[in-house]
Amino acid sequence: MNLRQFENIYFLGIGGIGMSAIARWFLAKGFAVAGYDKTPTPLTQKLQEEGAQIHFEDDVNLIPGSFLEMKAKTLVVLTPAVPKTHTQRQYLEQQGFTIMKRSQVLGLLTADQYLIAVAGTHGKTTTSTMVAHLLHHAGVSTSAFLGGISTDLGSNLLLPAKDEDRALAVVEADEYDRSFLTLHPDIAIVTSTDPDHLDIYGEKEALVESFRQFVSQIKPNGFLILNHTADQSIAEAVHPSVKIIRYGLEGEELAAGEIKIADGSMKFFAQGWNFQLPETALQVPGFHNVENALAAVQAVSLAGVSAQEIANGLAVYTGVKRRFEKVWTDGKRVYLDDYAHHPREIEAFLTSVRALYPKKKLRVVFQPHLFTRTRDFLEGFATSLSLADEVWLLDIYPARELPIEGVNAKLLFDKLPLANKRLLKKEEVLAALAKELDFAVLATVGAGDIDTLVPEIKAFMEEQNHVLE
Repeated sequence: MNLRQFENIYFLGIGGIGMSAIARWFLAKGFAVAGYDKTPTPLTQKLQEEGAQIHFEDDVNLIPGSFLEMKAKTLVVLTPAVPKTHTQRQYLEQQGFTIMKRSQVLGLLTADQYLIAVAGTHGKTTTSTMVAHLLHHAGVSTSAFLGGISTDLGSNLLLPAKDEDRALAVVEADEYDRSFLTLHPDIAIVTSTDPDHLDIYGEKEALVESFRQFVSQIKPNGFLILNHTADQSIAEAVHPSVKIIRYGLEGEELAAGEIKIADGSMKFFAQGWNFQLPETALQVPGFHNVENALAAVQAVSLAGVSAQEIANGLAVYTGVKRRFEKVWTDGKRVYLDDYAHHPREIEAFLTSVRALYPKKKLRVVFQPHLFTRTRDFLEGFATSLSLADEVWLLDIYPARELPIEGVNAKLLFDKLPLANKRLLKKEEVLAALAKELDFAVLATVGAGDIDTLVPEIKAFMEEQNHVLE
């Protein structure tokens, strides 16, 4: 299908991080863009400023009339998060509009480009953003569709400045709903295959099988960069000509050396399949981010970027919004925010926080994401959160799910092996903070709408600091 046959692009779920990147691409290319989303967010506001028509009610009458009248010229892009019962979705399906999933559109957009695709149940957003940043910093013409807002790029979309037809493409390859099976990469990174999205897959074996299918689509003579913690059986599914490069902090073909924490940065050497990286300072903290950097470095090295260019790019990489983000500090206390929503992600985040701020009292405000995920990984959440000194637990953010009887924040609360723990409503957090400032490190953690607290907490901390001064 040629996307140029359309003039109007209508998004059902336009405010999602992946959907908004594609919407931005169509806006940049001169298409008329409109869409629906459940609630306004900074992302939807930004899209409106860039020219998209967006509404927040499930009403067919709010779809632009020109879109409805020009059925043959209108493409509808759908995210799996929009249910089949959605009124607009049902109407557009009944009227015979061309409807494609976001993943299908992404596959079309990258079909003719040299593609670096980053997959994994966690780590893919940071790693894909690193890849895009390193290529862009080295002057390589690159397009990138990312699952987070790069603080360096100020966006989740990167467009090539020149030679568009020959530009490299970087894509965050999402395993949810098997979306990544529309991609055929030249280089694939798999950061992890830990059980997740069991509401879709049912069991880990089905999830691993989807990763096997994904890597089987790597083009001949391509590369698979595989984390040592991922299920190694997926490597058996690649084409015989594909080179497999395994990576980890140590003991692998792609590894780091002499990792040091200094002034909030991670300093390390790296040795890869076809390169050696001199000691480099990564400003984004966390041992897991060093591991993410290894995969990104190997990918861009394969794409022709020199070790010195890579080192220069890593030194100025500032990260992704809500990925180990240092929101505020006064030198004595620090406020961090992170998107972690899986036990292993929380463990990686809190382990690194402990290494950066040893012997400091750590308070974590955590919002569980999805009833099914909370139920399926209850023990893992309890264990990983116990790395904190104190946990304030919010209600489960349901996202696309309906409640499950007996599955709630209290279920997780009772499992937490901590003396210092509290159950709170999101709207109670600021008042609780005002009464209890006895911490050195504060972290908000979660993938729901906990991010709406971030500017409020930052403003509170700034005001409190001013009062104390």
